[in-house]
Amino acid sequence: MSFLPREPAEPQRNAPRILTIANQKGGVGKTTTAVNLGTALAVAGQKVLLIDLDPQGNASTGLGIRREERTLGTYCMVVLHAPVSDTIRPTAIPNLFVVPAEADLAGAEVELVGIEGREFRLRDALTSLRSAAPPQFDYVLIDCPPSLGLLTVNALAAADAVLVPLQCEYYALEGISGLVRTIDAVKQGLNPRLRLQGIVLTMFDRRNTLSGLIADDARGFFGDAVYETVIPRNIRISEAPSHGKPVLLYDLRSPGAQAYIRLAAELLRRERAGSRPLAPSA
Repeated sequence: MSFLPREPAEPQRNAPRILTIANQKGGVGKTTTAVNLGTALAVAGQKVLLIDLDPQGNASTGLGIRREERTLGTYCMVVLHAPVSDTIRPTAIPNLFVVPAEADLAGAEVELVGIEGREFRLRDALTSLRSAAPPQFDYVLIDCPPSLGLLTVNALAAADAVLVPLQCEYYALEGISGLVRTIDAVKQGLNPRLRLQGIVLTMFDRRNTLSGLIADDARGFFGDAVYETVIPRNIRISEAPSHGKPVLLYDLRSPGAQAYIRLAAELLRRERAGSRPLAPSA
């Protein structure tokens, strides 16, 4: 993988940067972004942990972790207090590790309802990663379910910032206001440090006038919070998960793979520049 461009190393941090990748709407490229951005960051020299907090387990599948192999993962960590170190697994990509989602995660939200401090279970589980010296990871990416339930709230309460994939179609843009309100509520009530790291336009089709209009509307409303890099509609991105691979391994030269490489580079530039744009009130 040395043929991929490497970003210069970032200054040493006291703790990993925790980014939650969230959108309450399904089918917007959230898991695809988590898997491929994590891969691109790892190839660029960053040590990355991807936490699969979606009961569907698609991020685990996309990294080649078969369902029968997911015996210890996010359910055990969040609900049963398993140490995070016991749940971390290596992947086929150097520098990229994963906490997979077990089948039992589907019932986690019901089980969490009656637990004291239910919103902070993930935050507390990640305390050891934050306090490790030297840091074990540069980035922790959390892939959320397509909802604003307790699992997503846990991810927001544990994170430093939120990265929002936004599909270039009308209903996706219309629904993002709900997520913005949730981010603001979590910031005020549970996690004062939470910020909107950025918005990534996904499934962009240059042949479709609507894609351009949605992109313009998003940039007009969210300004610099919207990444310059856009993720195109690309068949290789869709095919890669069925092979248990990120698109960067499945077809490096595809437009989708190249877009995620550019996205990782832009994210690292923003991080080094201290760019932490806040969403306007919805």
